[in-house]
Amino acid sequence: MPETANTSYSDDPKIDALVNETIGRVADKWTLLVIEALEDAGSRRFSELGREVPGISQKMLTQTLRAMEREGLVIRTIHPEVPPRVEYRLTDLGHELADAFCGVWTWAEKNLSRIEAARAAYDARG
Repeated sequence: MPETANTSYSDDPKIDALVNETIGRVADKWTLLVIEALEDAGSRRFSELGREVPGISQKMLTQTLRAMEREGLVIRTIHPEVPPRVEYRLTDLGHELADAFCGVWTWAEKNLSRIEAARAAYDARG
């Protein structure tokens, strides 16, 4: 991770900007939870995603899916039925991002007891 705001891993400002935008997008908890739901299940309807992502409002789910679609992370498919059926699925790009952030869950699983101990020690001091 860069030591200062002026330090980066790339000499290309476009790559730096993309990394910053991507971190901003996936640092949003809803995006990570939607990615996880779609990674686990493949295609999902809007209502199914709403049930699988606890606590997300319809408005926030709509905003999250639109932003993910804009970034090329999900594909929205409208089936010509009455009523129309809309499904979402991860693109290859979305699957690659899911793989990259899978490390966060692996890290959390590996370090759960250490984090809990650190929190308990901190709370005991206060």
